[in-house]
Amino acid sequence: MKRLLLYKLFVLSTLYAEVVYRVPIEGTIDLGLPPFIQRTLDEAESKNAAVVIFDINTFGGRVDAATQIKDAILGADVTTVAYINRRAISAGALISLSCEKIFMTGGGLIGAATAVDMSGKKGSEKVISFMREEMASTAERRGRSKEIARGMVDEELNFTHLVINGDSIAVNDIEGRKDGKLISLTTDQAIKYGIADGTAETIDALMDSLGYGSIEIMESSENWSENIVRFLTNPVVASLLTTFGFLGILFELQSPGWGIPGFVGLTCLILSLSVSYIAQLATMSDMIFILTGLSLMLLEMLVIPGFGIVGIGGIGFMLYGLYLLLLPEVPVGEEVLGQAMDGFLIGILGAIVGLILLVKLMIRSKFWEQLTAPSSQKKDQGFSNTQGWEVLQGQTGTSDTDLHPSGWVVVEGQRIFVVSEGGFIEKGKKVTILSVDGNRVLVREL
Repeated sequence: MKRLLLYKLFVLSTLYAEVVYRVPIEGTIDLGLPPFIQRTLDEAESKNAAVVIFDINTFGGRVDAATQIKDAILGADVTTVAYINRRAISAGALISLSCEKIFMTGGGLIGAATAVDMSGKKGSEKVISFMREEMASTAERRGRSKEIARGMVDEELNFTHLVINGDSIAVNDIEGRKDGKLISLTTDQAIKYGIADGTAETIDALMDSLGYGSIEIMESSENWSENIVRFLTNPVVASLLTTFGFLGILFELQSPGWGIPGFVGLTCLILSLSVSYIAQLATMSDMIFILTGLSLMLLEMLVIPGFGIVGIGGIGFMLYGLYLLLLPEVPVGEEVLGQAMDGFLIGILGAIVGLILLVKLMIRSKFWEQLTAPSSQKKDQGFSNTQGWEVLQGQTGTSDTDLHPSGWVVVEGQRIFVVSEGGFIEKGKKVTILSVDGNRVLVREL
């Protein structure tokens, strides 16, 4: 009776509102979705919206993304309604339970919220315990059955009766009440046991049921920046960004100066880190490790000659920070740590193999020959085996790149590929040409 009275007050209170927000939650729930949900809730609050309706049809997704959405909904000052348009499985069930009201289409389904890894295996007890109590506390906050919420996560629970609105009800039509079975509720079962508040086949029917028939509906959709974040946080795209980032940086370490590979690698890493931080996948400590490593590597490439302890330390810091990015915010067990390490090692090996293949392809290309050394000239084409640089012997010039020990110098307006007599020579140093042997020009720093 008390629940019915509250529901009537809820309906009457909406008659004076001016706008209703409809927010679609479809497909996989990823880390790009929470910022969109938070922005919509903030906008709805600022416009004094009557209600925000979440149109849900999902098989689930990331638990950490779902908990962020749940927290945003529970902390909102606007009324929220979950409209389960066919199904709200796993993470979708947690989002639905966080709303003040739940309505379902006929033939709908809610539940099966146990935590699994990428291969579909059940999570550890630590992970299951977290998700079980997360579901139970959310259900309790909204006045729904904690036993059913726990049973959606943990198949080892069982019960024969439930207390609904102060009455003890025998449960014999929920398969998941038995040990070894997860709870998933149909529309009729969800209404019977107080998980859902009603049924509606369309949004218009839902609006009429809530008393919003004459109120304007605002369709909320992701903006371009949120679409970019969701695209870049896709697991496949994120792994490609990290791989290309490593390829670019490692390739740059093998060449003098700073060029296209370093620019591409740095851009990929910045994109990966930026979207990870926006999506709250990267914490500030993760960012500090990665940025420290990147700074040390840049210092080694641009300032310190050769490659030594600074560069190795930079690689170590960066690798550890990227490993931390693979760990979700939710509690993890040993198997999750193992999966993160496996994925991390696969990514590193992939980057190294890719680097080797890229180098082999590049050194065979004409572009590489033009980039690193004078083009070859064959005798049968009328060319001699000398560039005519013998006259430059004894002349002085300026290094146009770092010499490691080879690189480019400018002598009398000509840019020549040379080899230093000793070791490293910085860009901009004065050099003298010691000898010319065919195409091999030997220089020494003045």
